[in-house]
Amino acid sequence: MDLSNFLLMRHEISLVALFVLLLGYDLFASDNAKKHFQLVACLLFAVHTLVGFCPAATGEVFGGMYVTNNMHLLVKNILNIGVLLVFLQTNAWLQTPNTVVKRGEFFMLTIFTLFGMYLMISSGHFLLFYIGLETASIPLATLAAFDKYRHNSAEAGAKYVLMAAFSSGVMLFGISLLYGATGALYFSDIAPKIVSNPMTILGMVFFLAGMFFKISLVPFHLWTADVYEGAPTPVTAYLSVVSKGAAVFVLSILAFHVFTNLAVEWKLIFQWIIVITITAGNLFAVRQNNIKRFLAFSSISQAGYIVLGVLAGSAFGMATIVYYILAYLFSNIAAFGVIASIEAKTGKLNISDYNGLYQTNPKLSLTLVLALFSLGGIPIFVGFFSKFFIFFAAAEAGYYVIVFIALLNTIISLYYYLLPIKAMLINKNDSPIEAFKTDGYNRISLTLCVIGIVLVGLISPIFHYIEKLSAGM
Repeated sequence: MDLSNFLLMRHEISLVALFVLLLGYDLFASDNAKKHFQLVACLLFAVHTLVGFCPAATGEVFGGMYVTNNMHLLVKNILNIGVLLVFLQTNAWLQTPNTVVKRGEFFMLTIFTLFGMYLMISSGHFLLFYIGLETASIPLATLAAFDKYRHNSAEAGAKYVLMAAFSSGVMLFGISLLYGATGALYFSDIAPKIVSNPMTILGMVFFLAGMFFKISLVPFHLWTADVYEGAPTPVTAYLSVVSKGAAVFVLSILAFHVFTNLAVEWKLIFQWIIVITITAGNLFAVRQNNIKRFLAFSSISQAGYIVLGVLAGSAFGMATIVYYILAYLFSNIAAFGVIASIEAKTGKLNISDYNGLYQTNPKLSLTLVLALFSLGGIPIFVGFFSKFFIFFAAAEAGYYVIVFIALLNTIISLYYYLLPIKAMLINKNDSPIEAFKTDGYNRISLTLCVIGIVLVGLISPIFHYIEKLSAGM
């Protein structure tokens, strides 16, 4: 092994270097210099994101435990974009008295969780996969409880860490059964040795149950609404997009390349999970007034749509998953960016508080309208194209009934996505939220999100490029 082997881990090395730089800045910079921590962190992470798009070698190191290819690099770059957008949205929240003294900790904890997700994505061995999973999960519980003086935030952190520990235990039991049945932990060694027998099926079911928790699929979703509501809004955005996107991609890799011989069994499980998840998420979202809980159940439903690509079981299905993650990233982070701005200024989080918002804050209202239109799948926004491609992939695989049920649920989702829009544009309010300006960082984030929502779906080479990479996996 030489230096060229370690250079295959360019994303991880770059992220560790960024972590060390920010840690040194936080420890040794003067109090006056620390006031610019947000700017320094965002600029350094932007450089890290841009470097990630430079051409890089692919291959494997550590005997095949770590594997990287062009699709892995692309997904890491997409996650980088999501993290950068979240970082830009944190300024107003980090200025509050309860968090200002811990500004550096937020950025470093987030970077640490991203490092774990990198390891998950590039793992070729269940041990490295689990190390990456725990590296990502444990700091996430800290981030959820970051506002320690708020009861809801402490509750969110406690619920997340308890559910994460339980799901990890279930997942480890499944991995142990797979190891007992095959005698291997390398993905490439397990795949040809798996046969359809009770032990391997049980191992796969336990493993999938742990993964379903990370993605918030029903019936492993009960933590989602409470954690999303209690966690700081930027952390909620991170949980709903970056964490979920990484988990779905890893699940698709394992389904396609490790559990290939059990495709009949896991596809049957996925069919029921998808239908229940989409339906339950939509029905519960209709009843919500708190907008963070509203988006929590929306994200549960969206998770069901994304997993349709896994059900397709093809390279085209893999491409639709990655494209859906990209579309969902811009749409959901835009929605949470608006919510974070309003919460930081007024502390209001109910949909009814948004009545008449367009009268006083038309730009924020329009941004949220575009984000909700995209999440609902309205043409010409990127969310429409992501849903179209993922439905097409599932239909191409012959799952017409599942696609039809998903389409019916899209109608339900359009109804509840219109509720906040109605509140902002139509409902009257004698005392609407007063006019205010968001900070410059958040304006940059929301502008980038709007550009992504409007243009990414219309630029067809983006999907063709993703499809080309998926064909080479």
